[in-house]
Amino acid sequence: MISPEQPEENGPLNDLHEWEEDVLQRYPEPRSVKKGSLFTDPSKKKSEFRNYEQTVRDSVKEFYRLNHMNQTVDFVKQKRAQYLPLKKRRLGMWQALEHLNTLVDDSDPDTDLLQIAHAMQTAEQIRSDGHPRWFILAGLIHDLGKVLCLWGEPQWAVVGDTFPVGCKFSDRIVLPEFFQDNPDSQVPEYQTELGIYESECGLENVLMSWGHDEYIYHVTKDYLPLEALYMLRYHSFYPGHRGGAYQQLMNDQDREYFQYVKKSNPYDLYTKSSTPPDVEKLGPYYRDLIAEFFPDEIAW
Repeated sequence: MISPEQPEENGPLNDLHEWEEDVLQRYPEPRSVKKGSLFTDPSKKKSEFRNYEQTVRDSVKEFYRLNHMNQTVDFVKQKRAQYLPLKKRRLGMWQALEHLNTLVDDSDPDTDLLQIAHAMQTAEQIRSDGHPRWFILAGLIHDLGKVLCLWGEPQWAVVGDTFPVGCKFSDRIVLPEFFQDNPDSQVPEYQTELGIYESECGLENVLMSWGHDEYIYHVTKDYLPLEALYMLRYHSFYPGHRGGAYQQLMNDQDREYFQYVKKSNPYDLYTKSSTPPDVEKLGPYYRDLIAEFFPDEIAW
């Protein structure tokens, strides 16, 4: 068993799912899941799926304040230099899923499952809808970048809506007023529609705010098809795939492959339930699926 490193003060959220709860409040309606989740009560109404208060809680507001204040060009470059050499450790993908189980959520009103069980819920719904094996695998591993929390990163640097840095902050980012405290807002070069980028340069050439999406993309980019990599890298980029922002930075490839981000998003948001998957029974299938794409260990 790998022991998590002593985390730094994680800031305002009581648990990682508070951000996800806020996302579900903002985007409550499933758009593309054709069938009821294999693990969701079919009689449960959409209005009951996550019945949250309509105002953003203080803890979530404080999370976004810290996130928007600290996600700067310099911070992103620092984290990329720290983590993207992928010299943290070597782990197999199944081992990483088990490692992530230390992030059990005790307060999520729709599930009290271990992270590996939630990952299987997402993947099993994708599988039941007949999607390709790489799509199923992407659903299984999409949150694995959250191991950053176990390695000492504050939550505002792990979860939260992602967005480009180095250009004007879009008003389609949640609580954009908090960007007034971001030092980059005082840098004229960073506060135009293009900022430091060229028109339609492609998101591959854009610095995205640091978090679990960007990290898992780099960990897996040598092993998965481009469709899956878009799903992993941009699943928290809600200003882009839900808000339609930052079109000036996207190229033809981005516009084509964002269909996979949009197709996968509902499986992440709307497959929580009270009936857990049988992790032991499903384990052999998912171990074989992982082995189809990944070696026994990869660099993290």
